[in-house]
Amino acid sequence: MILTRGARITGAVLCAVLAALVAAWIVRDLRAVGDASTLLRYWAGYTDGWPRKLPATLQADPVLLGVYVLALLAALRSSVAASALVVTGLVTLVLRLPGLWIIGSSWTGDRFGDDLRTRALVGTFVTLAAGLALVVTGAAGRRRPEDMYERPPTRPGRGAGVTAFLVLGASGAVLIAWEIRQLFTLPDEVYPAWYIGGEALTLGLIAAPPGWSSVALGVICLVVAWTALFRAVHSRPLGMTAAGFLLVSGVCGIARTVHNGWLEHFGEAETEQQLGMLTSLLLAFAGATALLVLAPRGLESAGGPDQGYGGHGHPQAEAYGHPRGATPGYGYPGAGAPGYGYPQSGGGSGPPPPPASPPPGW
Repeated sequence: MILTRGARITGAVLCAVLAALVAAWIVRDLRAVGDASTLLRYWAGYTDGWPRKLPATLQADPVLLGVYVLALLAALRSSVAASALVVTGLVTLVLRLPGLWIIGSSWTGDRFGDDLRTRALVGTFVTLAAGLALVVTGAAGRRRPEDMYERPPTRPGRGAGVTAFLVLGASGAVLIAWEIRQLFTLPDEVYPAWYIGGEALTLGLIAAPPGWSSVALGVICLVVAWTALFRAVHSRPLGMTAAGFLLVSGVCGIARTVHNGWLEHFGEAETEQQLGMLTSLLLAFAGATALLVLAPRGLESAGGPDQGYGGHGHPQAEAYGHPRGATPGYGYPGAGAPGYGYPQSGGGSGPPPPPASPPPGW
């Protein structure tokens, strides 16, 4: 199923609104702290050199900005635009929902001004409405391709699906395991705030609590891992979204490790601290790997088994009369296997080409 023209335009406008809202908050934070490096250190979770004025955003917000920009581009031309819009809307709803009760809490008044809190609350309502509208647009605006020039949605190849299953499944399991561990390590006065927000934690005004975000990301990774194994169409945009959050989280964790000098004394650290450092490496590796295997164009989904030897990294023998064999890449049209980016035209005649030999390692 592909999106109608009206649904594409509506989805692109909604993504532009969401991107503008996040960008406005990031600009506000840059002006408040006065230095981009200070804001980056705050996003990374450094415990020293905090700005005098607390930023309203956290490390998830620049990732959301990237997600909105890519979803906007996908909405205009991608064959998986419907899945991309639904995924973007659901992620927006999950990450912005805590703002409904956090922004209006009394303890936020001591850290942020009333005018800023009012703007944040209004922006949260607009964001949630736009996120819900994205879900409706992506779900209700679908239609079947009318001719061979309208390519159906693409899905991951076999190699990409298995790889995403391994790295995202492992990351999701580790994230959930750490949250179970929090039951035994967090103090009683901190534990509720870890998931729903509270005075015991320093949070961004519009950001979700760390426990809430971690559980949500873990569940998403597990869902993507399972669906990628069966090469579902939505596993590509959802997997790339989860991979972006994993990559940023892992890189920030590695940066903290290097900044605090923990890596130099890895052998002397306690077991739990060692596991924490290894988790950052895992998340960064999993995020980068999932992006690499899911970003290239996938295989055409025709509602049945793939023809040929389709898999990630090599072309598939397509239906009679359709060309194949172009360099894959996110967001650029070509004459090869379609994917998460832009639909392509096909045509021609003649006998079907022979299947290509799979490259080593897949």
